[in-house]
Amino acid sequence: MHVDIVPVGDVPAVVKREASSGLRSVYDCEVTIHEAQEVPENAYDASRKQYRAEEFIELASRVGSGEKNIAVTPNDLYYRRRNYVFGLAYLSGNGSVVSTHRLQTSSDGGIANKSAADVFADRVRKEVVHEIGHTVGLEHCDNNRCVMNFSPTVREVDVKEQNLCGSCQRQVL
Repeated sequence: MHVDIVPVGDVPAVVKREASSGLRSVYDCEVTIHEAQEVPENAYDASRKQYRAEEFIELASRVGSGEKNIAVTPNDLYYRRRNYVFGLAYLSGNGSVVSTHRLQTSSDGGIANKSAADVFADRVRKEVVHEIGHTVGLEHCDNNRCVMNFSPTVREVDVKEQNLCGSCQRQVL
């Protein structure tokens, strides 16, 4: 499998590196970093002060050169009636998106003995691996340690591991 990471907006190098590293370690795939793209003009919803996640998926699918393409953006995303999403993917589709906006650590210092930068890097890797998981056909997993577990808040993201559980791993092979 070849995954193309499509940065949308001003995406720091560390985010691209962590996204790439997470995908390579879990899916043993080829990863390329696409040239940065402008935020889609029609994606912004002024009444919500957020961006529609679907527009970023469409952009990644259109410009990405991989079998799977994932937009990564610092912009705050939403989908339908949800207040926000960390990411979005269509099951077995070729496009997906992850927003780093709400993955930033709060000022409480994050998780025991981890720096804010390490906690953020872990979250980026987990969310990118999670969304690409959907594109390869994985649904949400009931195992709260599995990267495919649904995580509505960063606390749940922090609980899960970066890897697929045995059951999800077998579905990918």
